[in-house]
Amino acid sequence: MVFKAACPECRGRFELAAGALRLAIGASDRTTFYSFTCPDCGSVVRKPAGERIVELLTGGGVRTLRLHSTV
Repeated sequence: MVFKAACPECRGRFELAAGALRLAIGASDRTTFYSFTCPDCGSVVRKPAGERIVELLTGGGVRTLRLHSTV
């Protein structure tokens, strides 16, 4: 599966394969995000992932890391 993405640094727009994305699911909205490296400028991009984005990314085969609370 291929996902459309954009880089806030260079403003590039591109498509990324599922293997180029990482999804981290935390205990809250603040700790749930996806990340990738911009193929145009090399910047590491981190964006928040709401419920719908989590569904799309996990369904599309993106590798997922579940963050656990240490409390």
